[in-house]
Amino acid sequence: MRAAVTAAVGQFGRLDLVVNNAAVFQSTPLDKLTLDQWDAVFETNARGPFLVARETIAHLRAAEGRIVNIGSLGGMKAWATHAHYCASKAALHMLTQAMAKAFAPEVSVNCVAPGWIEVDESDEWQAAHFALKTPMERNGSVDDVAQAVVFFATGPHFVTGQILAVDGGLGL
Repeated sequence: MRAAVTAAVGQFGRLDLVVNNAAVFQSTPLDKLTLDQWDAVFETNARGPFLVARETIAHLRAAEGRIVNIGSLGGMKAWATHAHYCASKAALHMLTQAMAKAFAPEVSVNCVAPGWIEVDESDEWQAAHFALKTPMERNGSVDDVAQAVVFFATGPHFVTGQILAVDGGLGL
């Protein structure tokens, strides 16, 4: 992480924005979940963004920059076969709010929490199932998520600590 930050600042002279987008998504019944599975999901989904923020905060403060974390509707709603994923994303949502308080006023920190996002057509049944449950009568797209990230990256710096569900109303 340190090498990546050094390379980015060396090439561009400053660091304005960090988007924490890495994630692990697994489906395992809670009573079958192993400690290794739990740890692997938390390592990427919660620990990773913490480490990235820790390594970038000095540069972001100097630039009055921003952090955008990618959370999930799963961090707001419990899914029985995704307990470790949901718990890790809930932790990321809380980390977002703690960072927003800790890094203000120089850095704004927000979170985009997507619902069902269609990235391929491999599971047409699940896609159709979620589209029927969504008030907007469709699933989200990668572009829907990207537009929310761009809002937090370029919108008012005064907006901080927010978790924006990009789910077409699925979580209602």
